[in-house]
Amino acid sequence: MSQEMVIVLDFGGQYNQLVARRVRECNVYCEIYSYKTELEKIKEMNPKGIILTGGPNSCYEEGAPTYRKELFELGIPVLGLCYGAQLMQQVLGGEVKRADNREYGKTEIFVDTNSALFTDVPQKTLCWMSHFDYIAKMADGFQSVAHSDNCPVAACENIEKGLYGIQFHPEVLHTPEGTKMLYNFVRNICGCSGDWRMDSFVENTIQEIREKVGDGKVLLALSGGVDSSVAAGLLAKAIGKQLTCVFVDHGLLRKNEGDEVEQIFGEGGQFDLNFIRVNAQQRYYDKLAGVGEPEKKRKIIGEEFIRVFEEEAKKIGTVDFLAQGTIYPDVVESGLGGESAVIKSHHNVGGLPDYVDFKEIIEPLRLLFKDEVRKAGLELGIPEKLVFRQPFPGPGLGVRIVGEVTAEKVRIVQDADHIYREEVDGAIAAYKKEHGVEPSWTPNQYFAALTNMRSVGVMGDERTYDYAVAIRAVKTIDFMTAEAADIPFDVLQMVMSRIINEVRGVNRVLVDITSKPPGTIEFE
Repeated sequence: MSQEMVIVLDFGGQYNQLVARRVRECNVYCEIYSYKTELEKIKEMNPKGIILTGGPNSCYEEGAPTYRKELFELGIPVLGLCYGAQLMQQVLGGEVKRADNREYGKTEIFVDTNSALFTDVPQKTLCWMSHFDYIAKMADGFQSVAHSDNCPVAACENIEKGLYGIQFHPEVLHTPEGTKMLYNFVRNICGCSGDWRMDSFVENTIQEIREKVGDGKVLLALSGGVDSSVAAGLLAKAIGKQLTCVFVDHGLLRKNEGDEVEQIFGEGGQFDLNFIRVNAQQRYYDKLAGVGEPEKKRKIIGEEFIRVFEEEAKKIGTVDFLAQGTIYPDVVESGLGGESAVIKSHHNVGGLPDYVDFKEIIEPLRLLFKDEVRKAGLELGIPEKLVFRQPFPGPGLGVRIVGEVTAEKVRIVQDADHIYREEVDGAIAAYKKEHGVEPSWTPNQYFAALTNMRSVGVMGDERTYDYAVAIRAVKTIDFMTAEAADIPFDVLQMVMSRIINEVRGVNRVLVDITSKPPGTIEFE
């Protein structure tokens, strides 16, 4: 990437991606690297600034993640966050000790508004603390520029050397002025101009794809999700009919979703590409017959996807490039970006076949976070309905049907889910029209699932013995944790009434209010 960059060195913090996202919200490009990254490589990248993340260790313990003193002598501004701030002091001759009481949660701090870090920040503000240790003695040349009742050095700086430390987490929403603090660091202290913008990213990426592909052919597995759809849009704008998209409809999509994908990417749609839709619904139902164990279902769905894709690839013949909708969190979580790697294969379908004959993989979105992917989608003219589509697991409704998957169960959950989302969307739109803003209860993800429970009911003068549908809505920032959304009871009542009256085979509606943890967002 040619634009100016800030790098985040990850010391095992749970918020490493959030730090990078907040920096990018300041229109400054940012990448995450492990603290094990060699100093020479950092010099080669020529960053405008360096941010050290938090982490679960104590910097004075033997074997704790650390870095060479030379990092702080490069003449590049460095900002340490929590563990990063403590490590900076420890390496430069300060002293870090275990606190008598852990400081955790929302904390009131008092900042020195003369510090460049706290420009336009109120003198008294809230922040999110999370630490056992504290800076007992600052290294030479540092002065404290923020404190709380229990923390004498909530922030410190050495202006001459461009070194700054913050004991709390400015990247989380619980620190209301946190983004402003990060903006002050990357834009004012580091001097970044803010050239990371989605319109220029789209334009540059299209040009890069054209140069790389030349007159070659590209094959993409299009799932209809946001990532693969935006990747398809970028590639189509760049190379048109040189792109072939294979859309495998496994019959486990939301209601009408397959047709909506075809409408956008198929013949007569807004993109000029080769679109192949494989209607493999019955094939999947046959493979899943009698299978109720969740992991086995996932494995069957993933393997069958690969088989179908292989068959279509053989018909096409040799291609020059295989395209994938990999995004930046996938890169980080695969262990390539940081120490706090978590392999998120839980709901993904799985990899593409090794055998497909191609020269190289193209991943046009591998630099982007999910919110940036959505912005790119809007720049490409992809309809908002698709761009802002809720997260959907790779195995689809296979993990929203508890127990065996059948065509009849898929119909039930599709219809119930469609009604639920329609009513919630309608309630949000009505509130927005009346008040000008979205309601506070607006969920990030909401869907219906089919339980494996059947119960007795009374409909008309007849007794029934039908399924119970569970409806779920959650509010979350990062999908790592989630709380149940407080959807108004009158909306839930309407959902219940419509599902029972309109969906054949259902006589009971349950509301799932389980948080994550201990539950997961999906059912299986």
